[in-house]
Amino acid sequence: MPKKLSTEEISLAQALVSKANRIVVTSHKNPDGDAAGSAFSMSLFLASIGKNVTTILPDGLPEFLQWLPGYERLVQFDTQTEEAKAAIDEADLIFVLDYNALHRTGTDMQVVLENATAQFILIDHHQMPGDFAVVTYSDTSACSTAELVYHFIEQCYGSEKIDQNMAQNIYCGIMTDSGSFRFPSVTPDTHRVVASLIEKGLDHALVHRQVYDTNMLDRLKLIGYALSQKLEIIDDSLTAYISLSSDELRRHNHRQGDTESLVNQALSIKGVKLAAFFRETNHEVKLSFRSKGSFDVNKFARDNWNGGGHMNAAGAATTLSLPEAIQKFKRLVQQYRLEIINS
Repeated sequence: MPKKLSTEEISLAQALVSKANRIVVTSHKNPDGDAAGSAFSMSLFLASIGKNVTTILPDGLPEFLQWLPGYERLVQFDTQTEEAKAAIDEADLIFVLDYNALHRTGTDMQVVLENATAQFILIDHHQMPGDFAVVTYSDTSACSTAELVYHFIEQCYGSEKIDQNMAQNIYCGIMTDSGSFRFPSVTPDTHRVVASLIEKGLDHALVHRQVYDTNMLDRLKLIGYALSQKLEIIDDSLTAYISLSSDELRRHNHRQGDTESLVNQALSIKGVKLAAFFRETNHEVKLSFRSKGSFDVNKFARDNWNGGGHMNAAGAATTLSLPEAIQKFKRLVQQYRLEIINS
């Protein structure tokens, strides 16, 4: 089971929530299922106990997550900037969910959060959390932040406070961040949490269909193109990578979330132990890393790309051009070759 909050931490968290008149719930830029599921479940819970809550995400959600209960109350920082700034400025308490440092919200939102007078509660499962929060509930062994949100509510208020809509969100976070329960971070407790959510009315099949079975034709064509034309193997290093330029993305009518599964597809190749995906945007190249076994892509991303994440799943961004980023990656793969092979 993920670590328990201490008696003092529970009392402090309860006191912070109790005295707060206005609460803001946040998560990271380019939000995924865990970010959205954690944020919406926490917002719905706080609203259920009578709190004035605003959910703020730095940018938009992929369409396959826009059905989640609580989406209708979302304030998007990049398109509703003044409303978001006002909510943060007026907040008494800010929840930081599924990220460990304020820069993960993007430069503009980071500045507003850093200038906020509110106190912070951080709930996250990434390594090396910052020290800006009054209460930090961090456990890197948890498969998802959504699982920690469940335990936070359970320990501070009782699991009976979690209703069906909260359960849908928590399950979405657990399911997506655990790779549909296939990653080593999944524990017996993860399944006990899910069993509890089903007892609260969770329709787990519905969540799976909404996330994985609502593909647009353009997305499937983009994935097909990436796998058939852009997948490269570095045989002597058990490594695979895929890259997509901004022009290739435009030609396939790319929308947010369309490329989310590609790095896992590369990692699924028999014998491959390290996979990477490069996505070119207007201003930078986004990188995703995945690994099997003991090769630590969190350390790989931190040491070489100023990124980070988890041991087997990490990300970064670079201002290098796409060809430069790929060449740097290939050089690093040769440098780490024996470590990858022996992992």
